[in-house]
Amino acid sequence: MQKRKVSFKDVALSVTGFSTPFFGVSWNPPPNKRKIARHLITFLEDRRALYQPYDLEHGPWVTESILEIRHELTDILKSCPQDDDLVEPLRAMRAACRKYLDATDPHARRIHHPYGGDFLYASALGELRGVFGLHLARVCVAYGIDVEEELASMFPVVDSEQR
Repeated sequence: MQKRKVSFKDVALSVTGFSTPFFGVSWNPPPNKRKIARHLITFLEDRRALYQPYDLEHGPWVTESILEIRHELTDILKSCPQDDDLVEPLRAMRAACRKYLDATDPHARRIHHPYGGDFLYASALGELRGVFGLHLARVCVAYGIDVEEELASMFPVVDSEQR
């Protein structure tokens, strides 16, 4: 089964309200930055925790995946100059990973929610997906990168009347 790609141009139509590092359609990112961004997207396209339905995910496996994502983001940050346009989205996504891990750590939970742990995991995962969706959409648009449909499912949606 062939996975469908979502064009960065389609993402650009649905993402509004943020600045990008280019001015006009003719901007081309430097090849090394685009290569780093492409590596990130390729890595994340295989992370089910970012797009699978919540009821199909299992807490400990999601946590393991989030740890791997955080590690990969840290490795990518090590290769980026500190003034690079990729640093802000990478740091925001890494912070979202830390927040998820803090919120779902069974040893650190001081407040017990009446709906139990499943609600806590789904809520924390939803917040992480929201942060990732916004920042990954920005990266895809800025660097002209197509993305698989599953990962694009967490990108911000546009009001159909705005199109």
